[in-house]
Amino acid sequence: MIRKMNSSDLDTVMQIWFDGNCDAHSSIPRSYWEKQRPAVRAAIKRAEVYCFIDGTGIVRGFIGLTGDYIAGLFVSAGFRNCGIGHQLLNFAKKGHDQLELAAYRQNQQAIKFYQHNDFVITRQTSAELRMAWSINK
Repeated sequence: MIRKMNSSDLDTVMQIWFDGNCDAHSSIPRSYWEKQRPAVRAAIKRAEVYCFIDGTGIVRGFIGLTGDYIAGLFVSAGFRNCGIGHQLLNFAKKGHDQLELAAYRQNQQAIKFYQHNDFVITRQTSAELRMAWSINK
């Protein structure tokens, strides 16, 4: 089930965010992500966040949106490659005519995931790719 995040989900969402970044960006020290926690926690509270809840009521993934921008999509380690990210992304697509995001170049798994879900690269820098999806693709 996918539902809007509530305040009791915040700690779990933050842990999924932290673990996901540490896993995806092994070249970045964990201390960097630790330092980002307060700012991300504040941003998540302001964002439109939807959680994937498993059959036992536990948050296993989430997508955060700021308008048409995907600020983050994360899935718990033991539940990746099970379709949760795809379901969250499709949920977001239903409410938008277009979506954009930025992905670190080194995160090839994320880039492939978004390309598989009809996102195209619109801009590139040495560090990241900007990607977009449109209902009128």
